[in-house]
Amino acid sequence: MTSPLDQAWELSPSVALRPETFGAMAYHFGNRRLTFLKRTELVSVVRALADQPDARAALAHAGVPAAHWPAYAEALRGLAATDMIRSRTGAVPPPAPTPVKGAATSGALVGRFERGLAAPICLTWELTYACNLSCVHCLSSSGRRDPDELTTEQCKAVIDELRDMQVFYVNIGGGEPTVRPDFWELLEYAVSQKVGVKFSTNGVRLTPERARFLADTDYVDVQVSLDGATAEVNDRVRGAGSYDTALRALDNLAEAGFQNAKLSVVMTRENIGQLDAFKAIADVRGATLRLTRLRPSGRGADVWDELHPTAAQQRELYEWLLRAGEDVLTGDSFFHLAGYGESLPGLNLCGAGRVVCLIDPVGDVYACPFAIHDRFHAGNVLTGGDFATVWRESELFKELRSPQTGGACSGCDFYDSCRGGCMAAKFFTGLPLDGPDPECVQGHAEGALAAPGRTAPRPSQDHSHRTRPVPVTIGRRPSRLTPAAPPVSACAQSPLAGFPTSGRETFGRETFGRETFG
Repeated sequence: MTSPLDQAWELSPSVALRPETFGAMAYHFGNRRLTFLKRTELVSVVRALADQPDARAALAHAGVPAAHWPAYAEALRGLAATDMIRSRTGAVPPPAPTPVKGAATSGALVGRFERGLAAPICLTWELTYACNLSCVHCLSSSGRRDPDELTTEQCKAVIDELRDMQVFYVNIGGGEPTVRPDFWELLEYAVSQKVGVKFSTNGVRLTPERARFLADTDYVDVQVSLDGATAEVNDRVRGAGSYDTALRALDNLAEAGFQNAKLSVVMTRENIGQLDAFKAIADVRGATLRLTRLRPSGRGADVWDELHPTAAQQRELYEWLLRAGEDVLTGDSFFHLAGYGESLPGLNLCGAGRVVCLIDPVGDVYACPFAIHDRFHAGNVLTGGDFATVWRESELFKELRSPQTGGACSGCDFYDSCRGGCMAAKFFTGLPLDGPDPECVQGHAEGALAAPGRTAPRPSQDHSHRTRPVPVTIGRRPSRLTPAAPPVSACAQSPLAGFPTSGRETFGRETFGRETFG
């Protein structure tokens, strides 16, 4: 096999390279892989490739000692296998490295992420609180449009900022984003600026015509939510008719030739037993299954006690995810399950204010999509200068990026794996932020949850429809549980929204495979 050092390479045209303090991040808009170049020397080599006759010359140009060249050869081989770099002579790239099943991000890289990045890896943007439906676990309590939501031009200005900061993609949700009149205009504008868009929808506006448009549009990914593998289970949570609407949208995408749509499922006590059925629904339509965690945020706080998986179901989910490997995405939602022993693929840390954040419809910035509360408000893109200023100078984000102690979890053998769990889940169940996750698999939160006088904070805002009550009791009688209309799927948006589910680390390089946004 020809050594990669003897070949002429260049950065693939579909790849964006963003400088970071540890080196750089590379994102491939075609195969949606995210790679971390963890040495500044490797970044210099990659940047020099296009102007040098071969990789050896690029290494010499970057001042890399010859003794280190074999290690760099392996790094370049890995970058070529994932199409981050490609041959200038048309040579066939080396075979792709075999993913390490269950591999999580290295501890050193996690430490860097905890200190924050120059810009988010991705961010969630709730374009509108307007929604044609009423989801019982909606994290943003959506329903009614906020009259002060950003205008079209203000949204385009935010997109311009994201382009300049090299935010690789934005997760657009709501509410139901497609009911906003300028949604398709904003989507087209974002992709024209090379800002990738992944949007969550209940499918209500995904007609065959729109599906064909999406299939012909670059830099776009679509996620359709379904919370039951049968209409009976799904419609009790999402509303009458929402099951059929979601499947029709997925079918329209498949028939239009849209590649690799996502089927997103919020895991609840009602649907854990349907994991294989969800996978089959996705597979038959050429889609990818993506599972996310139920958080006690927004209206989810009202149903969390009744809907969150039992301890036995958490174990069932954990073992199923280990078997599924990278065939199923999780958006890094379940890092609290690492307390069982083996870490699931992904970052395995809370990325709030460090690698992710949320922009809401009126331009308010929050640390996390699951933490829409005054306690986690970082600023506003209109009154705080701009988004870049909020991201870099917010006192809240500085606090979150400062060294953290394990608190009550510091003595646990699994703290380095689960990092204490989800900040939002703790906050909205009234638990201390430096304590265990309410679903700690080692049972360390049971005493705190049972403590008398525990008070869970209420959401800071509620945009639920006023014309009908939002159901908060989950049971088996559809007449009591079904909203007058089905709810929106954007409730399922994860902080890392489809962050790749496998990692492979070599010399100075860590690549997350099949990052498919979500």
